[in-house]
Amino acid sequence: MCSWMMDTFGTEEQKSKYLEKLCEMEYLGSYCLTEPGSGSDAASLSTTAKRDGNEYVLNGSKAFISNGGNSDLYLVMARTGESGPKGISTIIVPKDTPGLSFGKKESKVGWNSQPTRAVIFEDCRVPVHNLLGGKEGFGFKFAMKGLDGGRVNVSSCSIGGADASLRAVIEHVSDRKQFGKPLSYFQNTQFEIAEMASKLVASRLMVRSAARLLDAGSPTATASCAMAKQFATDACFDVCNRSLQLFGGYGYLKDYPVQQYMRDTRVHQILEGTNEIMKVIVSRSLLGV
Repeated sequence: MCSWMMDTFGTEEQKSKYLEKLCEMEYLGSYCLTEPGSGSDAASLSTTAKRDGNEYVLNGSKAFISNGGNSDLYLVMARTGESGPKGISTIIVPKDTPGLSFGKKESKVGWNSQPTRAVIFEDCRVPVHNLLGGKEGFGFKFAMKGLDGGRVNVSSCSIGGADASLRAVIEHVSDRKQFGKPLSYFQNTQFEIAEMASKLVASRLMVRSAARLLDAGSPTATASCAMAKQFATDACFDVCNRSLQLFGGYGYLKDYPVQQYMRDTRVHQILEGTNEIMKVIVSRSLLGV
C-alpha cells in the first residue's frame, strides 16, 4: 500500500528518495490511518500536523498499526486543516524522526508473525517537503485509494488461508476413519467439501476481477474491491472454520495448522475497513445515496 501510494501520489523528489528502497524492501512502510477514537469513521481522525515555518509538527497517535516499530517509513494521515476529509493530508515520517515513538507489541489472536503497535507523535517535526504529493487536503483521498489495493491484498491472504485449510482437511477426511470407513465416505463430509471448494473458487474469481478493474483504473474499481473483500474474507473464514470442525478435536490443537488459518483469517473481516463498511461502499455505489 505504501509503495503504491508513493508511486501514484508522491512528488518526483519523494519517489526518488523512497520508492526504490520500498520496492526492493530495503525499507518497509506502515500505513497509519486508524486511531483510538476513529476506526470506521476515519475522517474524524484527530492527529494533527501543524505548519511551523518549513516543518510540520505532528501530535497524536495511531492504533493497530501493522509492523509498527519495525517499519522504516510511516505514511501518516493527519489533520492539516478543517474538520472532515478535506482537512486531512498525508505526511511521510521516517522511523528515526525525534518525537516518534511506539506502544507495546499487541498480543493478538492471530497474525503473530507481524508486530502491531500504536504509533505516537509528540511534537514530531518533519520537513514540509515530506507532505505526500506536495499538496494539503488530499490525504483522505490518498488513503481511500490506497485501501482499494489493500482490500485486494487482504482478500488474497484469505484465499491463501482457505486454500491451505481445504487441502489439509481433504487429506484428513481421506485418512481419518469413524464407523469403519473414512470420513470422506459420508455424504455430510462430501457436501461440506463441495461447498467449501465452491466458496474458495468464487472468492478467487471475485478478487481477480476486482484486481483487474483496479489496474485498469475503472470507475467501478472501489466498489468492486469492497465487494470482493467483503465476500472473500467472509467466505474464506467460513472455509477455515468448517475445516477446523471437520478435524474435530484435533482441529483445536496447535499441533494441527487449521486452527492457525482460522485465527489468522478472522481479522481480515476487520482489516482495511470492516465488512460492514464494505457493504456501505457497495450499496452507495449502486443506489447513489
